[in-house]
Amino acid sequence: MTRFTIPAPGIHREQIEIKRSRFIGSIAHTPQADDARAFIKQMKDQYADATHNCWAYVAGPPGDTRMVGLSDDGEPHGTAGKPMLTVLLHSGVGELTCVVTRYYGGTKLGTGGLVKAYSQAVEAVLKRMPRSQYVPSVQVETGIDYQIQTLFRKRVEEYGIAIEEEVFSDRVQYLLTVPEDQYSAFEKALLDLSNGRSVLSRL
Repeated sequence: MTRFTIPAPGIHREQIEIKRSRFIGSIAHTPQADDARAFIKQMKDQYADATHNCWAYVAGPPGDTRMVGLSDDGEPHGTAGKPMLTVLLHSGVGELTCVVTRYYGGTKLGTGGLVKAYSQAVEAVLKRMPRSQYVPSVQVETGIDYQIQTLFRKRVEEYGIAIEEEVFSDRVQYLLTVPEDQYSAFEKALLDLSNGRSVLSRL
């Protein structure tokens, strides 16, 4: 799996108004379907007095349709959840859920109007939403000699590796989180640096 774009942490929200109906779009990072359902419940509880809380989610990389969900929440079939999901699938962002909350303003929008309104509500959030990166990674253990510790730490920084644990004994023992796309290069660099004395052990 490669790196891909995800929503930054937090809840991202924008509001639009169409013919006195308010549409409030809320998006959050939801890596799994269970996370999506929990966020949907949170929004439904927060906006319990709303006319509708329609939603759609993609629990996978951008454009991945294997784990998706949607709901019109009482709006005419196909006028809310489906257009919302279409926008999410074409957004270039993965692992996200959007809930669009509608407060009815007294004027019916018609089928086409609803599709447009719910699509625009999602697009409004996506337009201003800060992004982050999902980086597939693997945890490994390794041990190094003290004399190469300074150079080792430089390599760790160069390859974007996180040090989770550092234990000092006869050697320095490390628990590391290594980006998958840097694993092979870092493994070779470590072998070269340690003259073959340090190896990576996947957990």
